[in-house]
Amino acid sequence: MPLRRAALIVAVGAVGLAAAACGAGVAEEPAQDSPADEAYRRTVNVEVVEVQPSDFASTVRLIGAVEALHDITVSAEESGVIRRFFVEKGQRVRAGQALAKIDDRVLGAQVAEAEAEAKAARDNYERRQRLFRDEGIGTEAQFVAAEAESEAKEARADALRARLEHTTVRAPVSGVFDARYVDAGEMVGPGDEVGRIIDASRVKIVGGVPERYAADVTTGGMARVTLDLYPGRVFEGEISFVATAVDPRSRTFEIEILLDNPDNLIKPQMVAGVELATQALQNVLVVPQDALLRVENGYQILVVTEIEGELEAEARQAVLGPSAANAVVVEAGIEPGDRVIIRGQQQVDAGDRVRLIGSSDRGEG
Repeated sequence: MPLRRAALIVAVGAVGLAAAACGAGVAEEPAQDSPADEAYRRTVNVEVVEVQPSDFASTVRLIGAVEALHDITVSAEESGVIRRFFVEKGQRVRAGQALAKIDDRVLGAQVAEAEAEAKAARDNYERRQRLFRDEGIGTEAQFVAAEAESEAKEARADALRARLEHTTVRAPVSGVFDARYVDAGEMVGPGDEVGRIIDASRVKIVGGVPERYAADVTTGGMARVTLDLYPGRVFEGEISFVATAVDPRSRTFEIEILLDNPDNLIKPQMVAGVELATQALQNVLVVPQDALLRVENGYQILVVTEIEGELEAEARQAVLGPSAANAVVVEAGIEPGDRVIIRGQQQVDAGDRVRLIGSSDRGEG
């Protein structure tokens, strides 16, 4: 029938065309830059920062402990019974002020005896001197012996007077009489602890700095100190000491930072956060650390570029310098004026179209 013949001809023609195509080895595909493909390129909303040269200070953070500038244990220098205390715990004292009195009756008697003997020896020496020099009576040996005896007796009297003075226990520095270790009526000997004086009008923060910063931390540098007890408050002090040697166990070297503490807000043995400036750089490019993407061979940064009127993301390999807080110096990989993606970069691949939804000046230092 004519209808069936026509259908057969169409089918045979279709099979023939397919076979010809297979024999040529070419499969027709949409062109790479066809309008249909272009319509399916995604566009990602991003926020950028335009980087410009700025100054940058790198820092190192560490934990330190607060110590009083003067924390002194006062000890007895003589033996005897504590007769009385002149101050109470918590009382402020000045340097040289009497704190306690040790029984001095025996030493007092010894001093009186020594002074009498010293006076007699001195009188004998003076008499020998007049007789020998003025009248030629006696020998030079007798005169020299009298002089030596007088000096020896005077020296003994001086030593006993000093011991008698030491029966009064005095404050070696000004501060607060913070502790008392004995009571009146107790026996003490040389070296026995009597009390403790703390001067916290100035304090020092003691901490360990990693050895890799040894060339960057020096005396006279400034440090910022924070305490959990006073959130949001920053204390500034000067580095007064940098240790010469590195601790072989912790691989750190010790530093001390002096802080004025007139209101006694900072207490000894508090834990302090310390921030030290290690490097001061000028005219460098700085980006937020959030802009960095970790890749197999280091870090990359996505930069917005314009190609034929469209904004696209371009990946740049980044060479990083020092960092501080949430910022890092980029030594190579970007140029002044580049627009670095700082938000949305996790959703962007190199070559993606992007749309700017905001900008920031965080990269300007």
